[in-house]
Amino acid sequence: MLAVVTGANRGLGFETARILAQRGYRVWLTGRDAENTDRAAAQLQAQNLDVHAAVLDVAAPQSIAAFARHIEGEPPIDALVNNAGASLPGFDAQVAETTIDNNYRGAVRVTDAVRASLAPDANIVMVSSGMGELSHFSPALQKRLLANSRSRAEIEALAQEFVSAVARGQHAAQGFPSNAYSVSKALMNAFTRVLARELSESSRRVNAVCPGWVKTRMGGSSARRSLEQGASGIVWAATLSKPSDPKGGFFRDGRAIAW
Repeated sequence: MLAVVTGANRGLGFETARILAQRGYRVWLTGRDAENTDRAAAQLQAQNLDVHAAVLDVAAPQSIAAFARHIEGEPPIDALVNNAGASLPGFDAQVAETTIDNNYRGAVRVTDAVRASLAPDANIVMVSSGMGELSHFSPALQKRLLANSRSRAEIEALAQEFVSAVARGQHAAQGFPSNAYSVSKALMNAFTRVLARELSESSRRVNAVCPGWVKTRMGGSSARRSLEQGASGIVWAATLSKPSDPKGGFFRDGRAIAW
């Protein structure tokens, strides 16, 4: 079995790669920085785990394309974990654009780039967040984001609408929260539902997972959950195997939660 984990040189991605490797997966541990990614893979290789490092910057299409070519000779991917993301200080149009490009568009780019290499019953995991829950948005935006007819183009239009509204200082009036990370994860969740429809005729699954507030560099030392606790739900979604297992849902610790 083969797994690809993005943003895996530290934190939740690293822990997810470790657990999957312990369960017998051959894991591509990826990150945007070669030195840190190689170092992280070496730590797991020292534990006799089948882990291999590769550079993959989800914000750089050329890097994604190079990775997709790099694994063309590999067996099909059984688990794709879109974990890479960014949480930036401050709040302005540039922060909004960069955050969305990493957290939402990055997952779209990677998934599309390796789609041809996915196993017939592969699991795609979108590592999301409770901060992307729709309760943070106005009722009108909730309706737009939840619409069953929502398309990729409409999600991207919402992303651009948010960035433009932030630039004009009108995002709150339009129903958006003043948090780019929150919006990026809501967009990721919307894409999860669109992708689930695209995959509905196949045995492939895509699910979004909230790991909870975890003690990582992003989560901070005050977080209540350990890396292992946070990664457990991600691994659960990455290792689903029965035809009756869920598709197109949002989960925390293996239990469905509200979008």
